[in-house]
Amino acid sequence: MNVLLTGGAGYVGSHVTRALAAAGHTPVVYDNLVNGHRAAVGGAAFVRGDVADKPALLAAMRDHDIEAVIHLAAFIEAGESVAKPDKYFRNNTIIGMTLLDAMRDAGVGKLVFSSTAAVYGTPSRVPIEETDRLEPINPYGASKLCVEFMLRGYAPAYGMGFVALRYFNVAGADPAGGIGEDHSPETHLIPLILQVPLGKRPSIKIFGQDYDTPDGTCIRDYIHVCDLAAAHVLALGAIEPGQVKAYNLGNGEGFSVRQVIDACREVTGDAIAAEEVARRPGDPARLIATSAKAVAEFGWRPKYPQLKTIVSHAWQWHKANPDGYGDR
Repeated sequence: MNVLLTGGAGYVGSHVTRALAAAGHTPVVYDNLVNGHRAAVGGAAFVRGDVADKPALLAAMRDHDIEAVIHLAAFIEAGESVAKPDKYFRNNTIIGMTLLDAMRDAGVGKLVFSSTAAVYGTPSRVPIEETDRLEPINPYGASKLCVEFMLRGYAPAYGMGFVALRYFNVAGADPAGGIGEDHSPETHLIPLILQVPLGKRPSIKIFGQDYDTPDGTCIRDYIHVCDLAAAHVLALGAIEPGQVKAYNLGNGEGFSVRQVIDACREVTGDAIAAEEVARRPGDPARLIATSAKAVAEFGWRPKYPQLKTIVSHAWQWHKANPDGYGDR
């Protein structure tokens, strides 16, 4: 299958690109390289373009005989979305409609959409199920949920089929090397912790120590990026015309900030100084998924569920590439 990946030069996108190729599909990466990296694309076909540019999207779909799209292009920082909601609704929501219209006009009826656990907001229970309340607490989560609502309208109206994958905390790197996580600025916990043994920061901050958790710090569900990539490939086979399906992707097990720091200390052999600071607004105490639906409906099972393995693969990448791809 010829698959167009919007945002395919990014962290998740580059891993999905490789997973698609390994499964016998033909990935075509479509990316404006604002946050992505050309070096991460490897040997896959590459089109430099913006998802806001409908004529360019149509040309890419027609030129490459695209049969399905995996939409990964988005801004992803919840904190920034509070300060700049216009940026997030314009880039995540409005261009989502542009993509759907281009797909409809090009006759491409299959889409896997990169959604987020942020659509749930502060959960009423854990583990979170797909049928739980959808109440995002920041514009980032709301911008993604808006697209999910669009999918519900487009599917029956135009006979298109969609799968929305709601990610939890993605981490790690391809154990074979070559690609990994390189954001600027970096805001994800594991790469931030690993910047300490790399000499890029003196310590890691722990935001809040009085949450209702065993050690007082927030608990999150971490999923290896290669497991996430594998789910995208499987999700292509779960698409049905006229239907929208949503799936959580996590390990079903939560780890606290302190546990993650301890895992990084063990893997790196570094003491990793930690600084306790005040809570950040809007951080739920626990976010843990149940991915039973994905397991049951398209046979997905994490290959790397252990936190130490996730950290080890991330450390392997960052130690070999302390400046990431070196293109910024």
